Amino acid sequence: MTDLNLTFGPYTPVRKAGNFYFISGQVGVDPLTKTASADVAQQTKQVLYNLESLLAEQNLTMNDVIKTAIFVTNIDDFASVNAVYETFFDNPRPARSTVQVAALPKVAGETPLVVEIEAVAYKEAEAA
Repeated sequence: MTDLNLTFGPYTPVRKAGNFYFISGQVGVDPLTKTASADVAQQTKQVLYNLESLLAEQNLTMNDVIKTAIFVTNIDDFASVNAVYETFFDNPRPARSTVQVAALPKVAGETPLVVEIEAVAYKEAEAA
């Protein structure tokens, strides 16, 4: 479990397998207030802040992310999500897929979640 409790169900937020780290889908909920903005760009920023926090707990950075999957409830939001996303990753950016989904779980009261991002990170083993 993470210090900021970024989970909303019976799953592990980060699983390590060898040098790979599989990060469960992150949503745009502020872990301290348990609220989400209705704005897609703000939700995307919070998603990526949450992802950064989980990575930091594993001594990883956004530069260690090699693959992401983005789920949006409205594909018309793609440009807004992409504009925020590109500010969080340096080149070369992770491989990525983006799909529209019918809905995301309600975990922030009445505010509908509109974006979720999962990731895979890779870190070379440090020399002994």
